[in-house]
Amino acid sequence: MNAPDHSDEVLMLAWVAGDAEAFEQLYARHRLKLYRYLLRQLRDNAQADELFQDVWQRVIAARTGWTPDAGFATWLYTIAHHRLGDHWRALKHRPAAPADADERLARLADGDTPERVLSDFERRRQLQLALDGLPEEQREVLLLRLEQELTLEEIGEVTGVGRETVKSRLRYAMDKLRARLPA
Repeated sequence: MNAPDHSDEVLMLAWVAGDAEAFEQLYARHRLKLYRYLLRQLRDNAQADELFQDVWQRVIAARTGWTPDAGFATWLYTIAHHRLGDHWRALKHRPAAPADADERLARLADGDTPERVLSDFERRRQLQLALDGLPEEQREVLLLRLEQELTLEEIGEVTGVGRETVKSRLRYAMDKLRARLPA
């Protein structure tokens, strides 16, 4: 199937029917956003890599049970959400950022001036600290909405809460971020 304008659901049905190219298109569409979502939650490349692979393995294993009732993205992020929950339960706590996190960010190559790099780094650090300060439920819905561009209904399906709860978590998260970040 060589039609990049097909919906995820059409591609998924084609893949379930045996079209490997349809899976390649689904993977290409969602891999970066899914990885970024996992990395933001875990803040550790190795753990994000591991869970990323695990989520796609679960997608592959469960593909025959997929039905077009829910959108593919919703189904994918529901799997990721459950896998993250399993991960946190296994650890019994959310680990702190790696001790060398600031060094890692500082080593990122950028063609801008040192002042610009420092300014951008400081803004990112402030944003990450503000995100880290949010309760887990608020951080998750915020990242699913802003970075993964899921609808409120899709976020509700992923997290297992109602649309109004999602809206309220988003509102509280945004209020807290506004209060913690300079204008």
